[in-house]
Amino acid sequence: MLTTTLHTLRARWVTFVGSFVALSLGVALIAVMGLALASSADAPDRAPERFAAAPVVVKGQDTLEVSTSNGDRTRKLPQPRAVPDEVIAKLRDLATVVEDRSFAVRAEGGPAGLVGHPWSTAAFAPYELAAGRAPEAADEVVVSGDWGGPGTRVRTDTGTVRVVGTVTGLGFENAVFYTDARAAQLSPHSVQLVVGADAAAVREAVRGSAGVQVLTGSARRYADADPDRDSEALTAMNAMFGTAGGVTGFVSVFVVASTFAFTVAQRRREFGLLRTAGATPGQIRRMVLCEALVVGVLASATGCVFGSYGAPKLAEWAVDEGLAPRWFTIGGYTWPYQLAFWTGLFVALCGVLAASWRAGRTGPTEALREASVDTRPMTRGRRLFGVALLITAGVTLALALVTNPGELLQRKTYVSRPMLLITSVALLAPVLARPLVRLVGWLPAQLPGAGGILVRENSAAGVRRTAAVTAPVLVTVALAGSLLGATATLDQAKTTELRERTVADFVVTPAGDAGFDEPTLKRLRAVNGAEVSASSSSAVYVLEDGVALIRSDARAVEPEPFAATARLPLAAGRLSDLDDDSIIVNEEWQRHTVGERVDVWLGDGTRKSLKIAAVMTIGAGDNGVYVTPRNAPAAPVDRVDVRLAGGADAGTVAAGLRRAVRASGGDVLTRDAWLRAMRPETNRTTRAGFFLVLGIALLYTGISLANTMVMATSDRARELAVLRLAGATRWQVLRLVGAEALMVVMVGGLLGALVAGLNLAGMWGALGLLSVWTSIEIPWATLAAVGACAVLAVVSAVASAGLSLRRRAVEWAGAPE
Repeated sequence: MLTTTLHTLRARWVTFVGSFVALSLGVALIAVMGLALASSADAPDRAPERFAAAPVVVKGQDTLEVSTSNGDRTRKLPQPRAVPDEVIAKLRDLATVVEDRSFAVRAEGGPAGLVGHPWSTAAFAPYELAAGRAPEAADEVVVSGDWGGPGTRVRTDTGTVRVVGTVTGLGFENAVFYTDARAAQLSPHSVQLVVGADAAAVREAVRGSAGVQVLTGSARRYADADPDRDSEALTAMNAMFGTAGGVTGFVSVFVVASTFAFTVAQRRREFGLLRTAGATPGQIRRMVLCEALVVGVLASATGCVFGSYGAPKLAEWAVDEGLAPRWFTIGGYTWPYQLAFWTGLFVALCGVLAASWRAGRTGPTEALREASVDTRPMTRGRRLFGVALLITAGVTLALALVTNPGELLQRKTYVSRPMLLITSVALLAPVLARPLVRLVGWLPAQLPGAGGILVRENSAAGVRRTAAVTAPVLVTVALAGSLLGATATLDQAKTTELRERTVADFVVTPAGDAGFDEPTLKRLRAVNGAEVSASSSSAVYVLEDGVALIRSDARAVEPEPFAATARLPLAAGRLSDLDDDSIIVNEEWQRHTVGERVDVWLGDGTRKSLKIAAVMTIGAGDNGVYVTPRNAPAAPVDRVDVRLAGGADAGTVAAGLRRAVRASGGDVLTRDAWLRAMRPETNRTTRAGFFLVLGIALLYTGISLANTMVMATSDRARELAVLRLAGATRWQVLRLVGAEALMVVMVGGLLGALVAGLNLAGMWGALGLLSVWTSIEIPWATLAAVGACAVLAVVSAVASAGLSLRRRAVEWAGAPE
């Protein structure tokens, strides 16, 4: 058996080269992603950055910790509490205390992400002066890097400043240092400070003060900005690589299965001869499985070698794109190679399993058949399995729409759900291909000449060949349409919600993180012809089922002014009933009955019982909660909606608003400009993950198309020779082959578009049930994928046919098979 297998592989190497390349690529990708996941699992903790040289850092309460029956639940607070004044007084008795402040700065000609600090905190990084001197006046600053030298005047969002010194950048931030007094004006709220005393004495001084943290050693990193960004980046990266790995396995099974199925269909006369010579069905099956085993072992080993070279390149790309921390590298692990090797071998055997069963059923009379028409393009088992999967996909979608439509809007759902529908349609492709070929080929068949008719009839007759080509095109188009269309539709739905909810004529936003101060708000309210509604961003936490601590984004508003500038999607209750003892929630909350009281934790960790004043629809997932400013302590005003009073001139009001924010800095935008600026966009990690997934699918599609086209065209050498003998020229035959390849790709594109359309229709229905009526966004970039598939298929088919036609037609017509 092994000898026969090796002879077959050597004689039919063209048949197996596509499977070998696809499988080795899949194993390489699995090895790369396994190595990346293993390396991220043992990631080191981030070292302290801004306070690497600080003796002790004292920080106010910045987390909410709630005890449940399943253990403590911890969440980050949007408004951390400051260190109590009495604690600061005790610490000042021990040693020098330096209050820390951080705030965003926008400067003309400066780098993005500038952060302002008091100069007294520079020594704790430590930053050292490279040129110039320390700031002494309110309009003097020291900057990191070389974008502004001493003497340079820079316009910022809070006024023009003069650079008097520079420090060498340390890589983790772009800093601007002000005097301590000016920093306190720009950022009055301070939540942490540095104490130049012994840690034991500091802990003794803060004993009994709830929520106050004393950070020393490596724990000082929790005083840095976003100390969890490494773990968050690694989590997002792991999700991206995990999704790509799953798609790799899914698509590789498709490619290997379709390739082996087509191979078996082509070799039915060969198997018939073996049966005539006395081979049993079991021997035929074992031979096909043995072929897959040999290809699988060789391809898996090759893939592991490629993976060892590809993993470091992927890590470098992830770091360069900002998807992974700067320190991320690939470690020397062995288990990812073992996982990839055995997974590749398993995929190869699974992909050929159905094909081996079909091969074993080949009868001895198959050797006598000359017809190329596929009379039984698919088995009864495949038909039943495909129908069952299609029904399952429909039932699960219907159940999700009825029970929990919001689940269809989750990323993990709209990434995984298309797989079931793709599998079912691909299994039924031989049944669906023939009517689609007739439909697509109807118009070409009406053209003068026999070319259009031949293209249609050849594609319809060779259903197995058509199905083998349409499967990879189906996967690529369906994935591209489903993933890109889902994110675009969801973004459009959120934009629609925002547009319908906002009826203000102008939106004013502050320049920095500190928000608008009270004098600026008074000037805004004093603008003639302007109805002003100031609001703040915060959060509210609720414990559901006694174990889940759920965070909801909250906006603190004054009910009466807010009602003039917004239209909330209320399902029950009234906005006017909102007061300091109530809250507006959405239907996603476990308890959402008007008049019912709920226990919540506010943005600073304070626990409070509030009455539900109104209930909003769930929407696309951005309908948070609304409270009054009293229930959002320490939350700065970060948005002011303005509506024109009756008869007021828009230009005059806009000029008045700009004058009101000139001193503190801020932007005055029209409603349309603000909506464009706030339009939701898919984050970089998700977008990179989707393009990685689609790149894998497109690469596999290319391999499968090229391999299948070469196999199919070379197997039709005698048929093409007969056309030449019937009077067709060489170029007519090549055009015929190219047109057939183009038609088959179009059929695969239509099937993929059907799958994508059904998935997007399910999401559109879910949005409608959640009271968001928006349009389905068609990812026109999918057409590029179809175009790439068409070009590759046509080139592969024409090139293979061209090589076949180099031999004289009479020789092919009389040659034995």
